[in-house]
Amino acid sequence: MFSIFTPEVISMLVEGIRDTLYMTIFSTVIAYAFGLPLGICLKVTSKDGLKPNKIVYGFLDVLCNIVRSIPFLILLILLIPFTRFVVGKSYGSTATIVPLVVCAAPYIARMVESSLNEVDSGVIEAAKSMGASNWDIVVHVMLVEARTSLIVGATITTGNILGYSAMSGTVGGGGLGDIAVRYGYYRWQTSIMIVTVILLIILFQIIQNIGMSIANKMDKRK
Repeated sequence: MFSIFTPEVISMLVEGIRDTLYMTIFSTVIAYAFGLPLGICLKVTSKDGLKPNKIVYGFLDVLCNIVRSIPFLILLILLIPFTRFVVGKSYGSTATIVPLVVCAAPYIARMVESSLNEVDSGVIEAAKSMGASNWDIVVHVMLVEARTSLIVGATITTGNILGYSAMSGTVGGGGLGDIAVRYGYYRWQTSIMIVTVILLIILFQIIQNIGMSIANKMDKRK
């Protein structure tokens, strides 16, 4: 019987935690590098934005909706050729970052757009009356006023990416999800699967607690 208390299994789980955090953190950072500007563009070019543009907004809106409508596992498979082109292989934790970023960036863009929509229009109008440029309004007014909502959104997104990273284990994505599939499903070693699920829950709770704690501290309404 395969014991979960052997040094080999413990080492495997530690490596799984490391790979899961690696995929989650790097995917979140890179996805925000694309998603944050995309979300700002959606807000700025919307009909109530600082510089309305139906064509640009319509294109970005459709693009985000198309990518978000594709289930992650299907997107993961569709992007195998692109992933192989970018990182040289289509399996492992590094390769999984590519589809995670593609999946998360449009979701982040929508979260950012929603957060910026919450900013009081009166504050924006006051900044305009003082001669602030659109860039200054975005950077020094909108992003600052929406910082609490943005952090909450980032926390939710990170948790979702953690879940997606586990799903990638079905196609050799690495991390705890891969361990759960290989040992819990293919080898029917339920104890290993249960441990990986518990570890994923713990990681998720840690991420959520840290993110919400930061958001609460930055909430000027409290």
